[in-house]
Amino acid sequence: MAYIEKETEVPEDIVDTTQKIWKSYSQKRDVWALQAQEDKEFRLGRQWTAEQQRILLERGQAPLVVNRIHPAVEAAKALLTSGKPQFRVSPREDSDNKVAQVFNGLLEYMWYISDGNQALRNVIDDYYVMGMGAMMVYIDPLKDYGRGEVCIKDVDPLDVYIDPNSREKLGDDAENIIVSRLFTKEQAMQMYPMYKDAIKTAQSDLDTDRPTTSRVDDKGIIFPEDTQTKTDASWGENSEYIRGYERYYKIWVKRFHIKNNVDNTEEVMLEEEMSDYMARPAIRVNGQVITDAEKAKGIIDQLMMKYEQGVQAAEMDDEKDAPPMPQIEELTHADLVEEGLIETVSVPVQRVKMCVIMGDQYLYSRILPVENYPIVFFMNIHNRTPYPVSDVRMVKDMQEYINKTRSLIIAHATTSTNTKILIPSGSVDMQDFENRWAQPGVAIEVDMDQGAPQPIAPTPLPNTLYQNEQIAKTDIDHALGLYELMQGNSEVAPHTYKATVSLDEFGQRKIKSKLQDIEASLVRVARIAIPIMQQLYQAEKVVRIVQPNNSLTEYAINKKLYDDKSGVVNVINDISRGAFDVVVITGSTLPTNRFAQLEMYMDAYEKGIIDKQEVLKKTEVFDMEGVLERTDIVGKLQGELQQASEQIKKLKGDMQTREREVYHARQRAELEKFKADLDKVSTQGKASGRLFEKRLDDALGQVKSEVREAVRSAKQTAKPSKS
Repeated sequence: MAYIEKETEVPEDIVDTTQKIWKSYSQKRDVWALQAQEDKEFRLGRQWTAEQQRILLERGQAPLVVNRIHPAVEAAKALLTSGKPQFRVSPREDSDNKVAQVFNGLLEYMWYISDGNQALRNVIDDYYVMGMGAMMVYIDPLKDYGRGEVCIKDVDPLDVYIDPNSREKLGDDAENIIVSRLFTKEQAMQMYPMYKDAIKTAQSDLDTDRPTTSRVDDKGIIFPEDTQTKTDASWGENSEYIRGYERYYKIWVKRFHIKNNVDNTEEVMLEEEMSDYMARPAIRVNGQVITDAEKAKGIIDQLMMKYEQGVQAAEMDDEKDAPPMPQIEELTHADLVEEGLIETVSVPVQRVKMCVIMGDQYLYSRILPVENYPIVFFMNIHNRTPYPVSDVRMVKDMQEYINKTRSLIIAHATTSTNTKILIPSGSVDMQDFENRWAQPGVAIEVDMDQGAPQPIAPTPLPNTLYQNEQIAKTDIDHALGLYELMQGNSEVAPHTYKATVSLDEFGQRKIKSKLQDIEASLVRVARIAIPIMQQLYQAEKVVRIVQPNNSLTEYAINKKLYDDKSGVVNVINDISRGAFDVVVITGSTLPTNRFAQLEMYMDAYEKGIIDKQEVLKKTEVFDMEGVLERTDIVGKLQGELQQASEQIKKLKGDMQTREREVYHARQRAELEKFKADLDKVSTQGKASGRLFEKRLDDALGQVKSEVREAVRSAKQTAKPSKS
């Protein structure tokens, strides 16, 4: 359930009490509501009263409307709602930072499914025109196939009735806040199909409670009160109008802080939830207490498997004993509280209660899981009452001056083109003169003795009249925080870029002052939405957001993963626990320079701070997935090319090395061959030398022998002669 049902029976006098409160609040806001209605009419061009129109027509002046309020409001609204607000959630204390990031996605998802941009534009429009806008955080039970979604919507300020004694800007101190409007019974039954029988029998005062002003127009502008009339029976059985009431008020309830010493977890819940919590089952397995049912199942399955395996082993081996049966004891959380394994502490807290009434029939009451009203106000000029002043109200006098001045100028121009002539009595035939005066080149007989006709020139309007009209137009723009430069008028821009930026920055100061109030209200919207999300989104859920560039962002919450080994069930992105703070990035709704922003992101990408996907998110590239795929392919090919280039470079180096090695090897081979040839030659030379020496020795020996022989012969010959 989105909310907690508290009453099952009709609370005593709740219908009568609610209606009395509504009538009291309605009477006290009558003056403000009348002014707010007139402000709406002024903005749409219904700016003359019937009496004023009658007087002007009698003077021969047309009740012209030169509407300067509408374009000024549209320009201011466009400036403040140029972008969607960017929420940033941060965890408190020990809350999960990853879950905080998930809440960023959930808030964006809420904005997406609710068409938050359009709702914000409507709220800012009411903010400027009526002085107050209102945005409601609620649960649409029909979305997501009946599971419900947390949504936002804008609420007509004239349908909201605030405690007149409230002094705070967001209405936190209001005793009651009532949202009331007329429905046909058919509309009511479509909204609350479970209560069709009660709605069919409902009776109601058909007072629209819509103020009626004296302003009229001939443009056929229709307001909500113009459509809420008495019922025509021909429309159908359930076409009767009844008044519906949504009453919000604060009550004190018990909130229990639960500390589970078994799982080392902490929870916070209301008194209405405690009975279900105490009845939750728990199991003690072999002395171990388990409070998680899925975890307990996994552990029991494992123990029983081991037990069965032990029994089978004992049957196959007579020497083995069968293992003991696992001891399983069924408990409740109430038993664990008595044993002190779970500690509970009750603390009174404030919560918002909502009751719904249709006509004189009570439908239901619910307690919301928030301490602030789910209706968030955007107060313009707050005067410490629930009846703020609008910018339109501050410029209505100037708008009336412009209308009266323009009507006078047009009337003067009309009379100036119709020349007035003074004609002496009897000087001309008046009938003939009137018939022929407008004909070009005509001759008219005039009795000059009676006097010549004298044309009378109209008195010219003073220049200050035109100047004052222009001043009034400028004053309206300035009152709404707009200047010509901010509206794109290049003629008033300085000659230098820096001067233009400085002047534009100065001109936006009033707008930024209003922006602070708007962002404070948006923060409140997010802070209300988070606890409602925590209570609604209990099951597994995947939310998808389609970005403007067609990229898809997914967030998975409460995803359960079962560990077969440990039997533990882990929950990923459990949003039901924790406390979180929210801020809105300042100026996120203001227009931005897309090129400057893209340049900033590109610089961050080049420095390695972000990846290319984050850069593409900030562009208007439609096929982001295709671009990422193609860039991945190109990057892969570039990597492969670089790798191939490095391999080629390495091969070239290896080849050069081999060439050098081959060259050196060739040189060594030639050297070795030379050495071998040299050794061979040397060996041959040595052998030849030895042979030569031998031959020489032989020759010398022969010579010596011959010499010796000659000497001996000589000696022998010489001996006889001496005798």
